Amino acid sequence: MSELEEEYRLDYFEDNDFVRKQCSECGDHFWTRDHDRETCGEPPCAEYSFIDDPGFDEEYSLEEMREAFLSFFEEHDHERVEPYPVAANRWRDDVLLTQASIYDFQPLVTSGETPPPANPLTISQPCIRMQDIDNVGKTGRHTMAFEMMAHHAFNAREDIEDPEQYAYEGEVYWKDQTVQYCDELFESLGADLEEITYIEDPWVGGGNAGPAIEVIYKGAELATLVFMSMEQDPDGEYEMKDGNRYSPMDTYIVDTGYGLERWTWMSQGTPTVYEAVYPETIEFLKDNAGIELTDGEQAVVHQASKLSGKMDIDEAEDVEAARDEIAAEVGVTTEELEELVEPLEDIYAIADHCRTLAYMLGDGIVPSNVGTGYLARMVLRRTKRLVDNVGVDAPLDELVDMQAERLEYENRDTIRDVVRTEVEKYRETLDRGSRRVEQLAEEYSEKGEPVPTDELIELYDSHGIQPDMVEEIAAERGADVDVPDDFYSLVAQRHDQETAGVAADEIDDRFEDLPETEKLYYDDQQGAQFEAVVLDVFEREEGYDVVLDQTMFYPEGGGQPADHGTLSTEDATVDVTDTQIENGVVRHRTDEPLDKGSMVRGQLDVQRRRQLMRNHTATHIIIHSAKQVLGEHVRQAGAQKGVDSSRIDLRHYRRITREDVKEIERVANELVMENVTVTQEWPHRNEAEAEHGFGLYQGGIPPGEQIRLIHVADDVQACGGTHVDRTGDIGAIKVQTTERVQDGVERIVFSAGNAAIEGTQRTEDALYDAADVLDVTPQEVPETAERFFEEWKARGKQIEELQEELAEVRAGGAGDAEEVDLDGATAVIQRLDGEMDELRATANAIVEEGNVAVIGSGADSAQFVVGVPEDVGVNAGQVVGELAGRVGGGGGGPPDFAQGGGPDVDALDDALDAAPDVLRQVKNA
Repeated sequence: MSELEEEYRLDYFEDNDFVRKQCSECGDHFWTRDHDRETCGEPPCAEYSFIDDPGFDEEYSLEEMREAFLSFFEEHDHERVEPYPVAANRWRDDVLLTQASIYDFQPLVTSGETPPPANPLTISQPCIRMQDIDNVGKTGRHTMAFEMMAHHAFNAREDIEDPEQYAYEGEVYWKDQTVQYCDELFESLGADLEEITYIEDPWVGGGNAGPAIEVIYKGAELATLVFMSMEQDPDGEYEMKDGNRYSPMDTYIVDTGYGLERWTWMSQGTPTVYEAVYPETIEFLKDNAGIELTDGEQAVVHQASKLSGKMDIDEAEDVEAARDEIAAEVGVTTEELEELVEPLEDIYAIADHCRTLAYMLGDGIVPSNVGTGYLARMVLRRTKRLVDNVGVDAPLDELVDMQAERLEYENRDTIRDVVRTEVEKYRETLDRGSRRVEQLAEEYSEKGEPVPTDELIELYDSHGIQPDMVEEIAAERGADVDVPDDFYSLVAQRHDQETAGVAADEIDDRFEDLPETEKLYYDDQQGAQFEAVVLDVFEREEGYDVVLDQTMFYPEGGGQPADHGTLSTEDATVDVTDTQIENGVVRHRTDEPLDKGSMVRGQLDVQRRRQLMRNHTATHIIIHSAKQVLGEHVRQAGAQKGVDSSRIDLRHYRRITREDVKEIERVANELVMENVTVTQEWPHRNEAEAEHGFGLYQGGIPPGEQIRLIHVADDVQACGGTHVDRTGDIGAIKVQTTERVQDGVERIVFSAGNAAIEGTQRTEDALYDAADVLDVTPQEVPETAERFFEEWKARGKQIEELQEELAEVRAGGAGDAEEVDLDGATAVIQRLDGEMDELRATANAIVEEGNVAVIGSGADSAQFVVGVPEDVGVNAGQVVGELAGRVGGGGGGPPDFAQGGGPDVDALDDALDAAPDVLRQVKNA
């Protein structure tokens, strides 16, 4: 007896005269209105009874069934939510593909960290289950691509100590209401409720568990109702089927799944699910491949379809055993049955695989050798082999496009281009790999052993060689090949998790009791100085970790290196050589300790920070520009920002050409020259995802309910790094090199600001040195150098013009400037905290109006610019020298225009207050 038996004794079952039964065939417990029923109703305990006898009053298409389901739950107070991509690694880092609707809400919503987009909600989520790939076409019911219609409710116990710790409170509804909704949905479609069985099937997965119910109608499993309510606990009261013990959670979640394809199939009663889901595609493929069956042959296939529920590669010992049983029941030999059904099975699989590819490529997955890219490539190559085997002569890109059009993807041209490119790559790998197959076949033939499964998987992994091809080549050399029925599932298992990367250092428990550091670098990204209190100091093997109550030092993260600088007290100054963050606590690595509780002044290495900011914002611009040039499928696969250069790895199915690079640079630098504002906001995660999609997470998936978004023109990304205020602050962006990191991943190395110019010059030097050695002149080098110089000059001129226009406005408006009479001449004295170019331009504008200009700035240090019109009798160099001395520095220049300054910014205002007296003294000298 199950420990969860009481969990299934629902009031709804009792109130509606259900009885609990045990299946006479498999022993599973189930609930039914039919008191005389003996079996659970699921194959192989029972046969399909809906083929030729649909289970609903009307016939539905996929689109009609989806709308019927969603509308039903909308009418029952659920909010309809748009489906997520099939690439689940867009919003989570523990899985690759979306395999169920609950994936959309893991882990942040299911853990209670963030609220769901609606509660309760309904959705029809496209999914891909690679583990079903070997079943597709054979069982009549399995599809690798499918839509999981679902309704979800997220509940939290009300008796916990702190209910506000979770993002949702109380109970929306639970088991009884869920089963009632299921019953009422069936009833609304005209189902015979007496034929429905609810099988008890406890669910376990990902450290969670709970009671679950499989819903069977006329032999088909149409839904699963999961009640996620427990978490793994060594001391838990429930032992589940995985052998682990579990205890109740604070949160409990209604997680349902209704297979759209099977509900549609149930409404039509076709021989297999494929005729219901892909009717036009299957007819096209059968005509194209010349598959025609006599009435007698059609009758055999039809009868076999009704029995195909017994065929499941996951459970049957092998396909042949299931075939034998079905053939015997329909009165033909196994060979005769296989001859009839195998071409149809290939047709069914092609239709399903093309839909899978449309989902994958339509959602921007790029075929490659790793992660989701590998899975897409595996499906594509298997589909191509099936197309060739069955004799379909239509190009694969056209077949995939048929599904992409049906799914209403807008990037159909890119999808077709990806497929064509991959087919060509496949031909090339087959040419290379066939020689390896011949060698292996001869090796194992001499040993008298079959080619093992591990070798088959490696051949597929490395060369894309399908197992049936290995069989053909090996047979010619007298070697046997034993291909497992679940071959492609075994291959997929190799790639069902993305590389997690380098493991993070273990958390230092010494930091656990410290409060999170206040992050001043978000409030003032241009800030370079701050004051703080030393909360604690920890000695390390090399140096010390200083923890402050607040900081402007940016800790390493998101591919951006840590800030450097100094921390100073009245007694000491220490160098900060690294900055890290752990559980919200920022650690400043220093060469010497500081006193706990002391007040410190932090000073950033300003030049380093500004260059990192330029490169980080440039990274966003490069991604945005690459999408404009290469296509919207482009996604970040990795990034590292630096001081002199940065790199971005992009998922793309072709090599990036020189023309691509030039166009990316053009788009990027246009955005720089537009000098648009770079803004940040902290919206709710659900609102951000709803507005911008999961393209937000180019650089990783941030935690928390509120996420930080960086806007650069039309580009929006979730990002925790520091950025310039305006794109014009970057100065310039130059791509230094491109390379293929791995198949399907292209790396762009680029520089921004001064580093862009320096990098270009180094490249030119190397090219000219190589040209001298080879006694040739590279034709593209002068053109590239000229283009870059002209763009740089144009940007500089535009910036100068903008600065002059701004200076004229300021000079004309005077603002808070002080005007001083100098015996017939007017002096304008003004503090303007800006760059030196801005100060000079403002001074020039004032001088052009016939006035003496004294401009001071405390942006980085105290700086002065003095401009004097002709015949005024004031020496600008002397004035600057006197003012600069008052801030601890010096300066000078010719009589009409001079500049200088010093480090003492605090003395700047006093120096400007003294400027009228200085001007009079110099004039009268």
